[in-house]
Amino acid sequence: MNFHPEIEERLQRLQEKYEAMGQDMTSYLDGLLYADFLTYWDYIHLDTLLSLQSPKTPFPDEEIFIIYHQITELYFKLALHECHQIAEAASLTVEFFTARLKRINRYFGALTQSFEIMVDGMEKEQFLKFRMSLLPASGFQSGQYRMIEIYATDFVNLVAKDKREELRNAPIEDQFEYIYWKFGATELSTGKKTLTLKQFEKKYAKTFIELGHTAANHNFNTLALKFKAEGQLTPELQTQLKQLDVNVNVNWPLSHYKSAVRYLNREPEEIKATGGTNWQKYLPPRFQKRIFYPSLWSAQEIEDWGKAWVEDVLG
Repeated sequence: MNFHPEIEERLQRLQEKYEAMGQDMTSYLDGLLYADFLTYWDYIHLDTLLSLQSPKTPFPDEEIFIIYHQITELYFKLALHECHQIAEAASLTVEFFTARLKRINRYFGALTQSFEIMVDGMEKEQFLKFRMSLLPASGFQSGQYRMIEIYATDFVNLVAKDKREELRNAPIEDQFEYIYWKFGATELSTGKKTLTLKQFEKKYAKTFIELGHTAANHNFNTLALKFKAEGQLTPELQTQLKQLDVNVNVNWPLSHYKSAVRYLNREPEEIKATGGTNWQKYLPPRFQKRIFYPSLWSAQEIEDWGKAWVEDVLG
């Protein structure tokens, strides 16, 4: 049998590949001969994926709640995949940095646009009932989201606003004690740490602090300032950094705020979020003034951070 030259060329390359590994190519060809064809459902483990929803109550809309949070975590995993590529690049270029930031912004754009599923996609009465079975679990406990934040900026920019300047040169361990999200997980009546926060710290505190140290020299803000010092901070890179700032620190938390207003706003007393998180103060960006890239924004933009969006939601 005569083979097409292209097939012969590929067989030769395969032969060289397996010889270099001290392996017999014929055995691998036998494996291909006997192996079944790959299917879509096996490749993405579809049956397993569709079995990962385990509602705790009989309310149908709880399944929507579970699936949407699982989708969210998969998007966060995609974002972290890009963060790792940026941080671990042997010789990072402006072009590579910009391209990966575009990907992260697309992921957050998709998440923000899809959040209407949470805002209007469940019956309020069902949600207010099944949510009680979830205590003390909370979306607040997304470790992947916190890792994205750590990759995105200097650790001190995640410190609570009123402690930021005081702790600017402090060790990361000290800064972590005043990281902004801890103040969103305190009991409204006593000011003590909620069980939600205690669980979260027990699982992730060491990981977050270690990542803070690891990312100190290659978080996105440090990298941006490095490129700026070298005269390489292009307008396109600045645009993507600013878009990430808005996506993570304005659009995403305010999508949650809109949902909280929809489900938890009640007169005369607002309903507590799952885990007792103080959503009224924790979610609105105008209170936190959490900004990844302060050098890219004007003083007026920083002053008005998130304000218009909140006013529109409450309108």
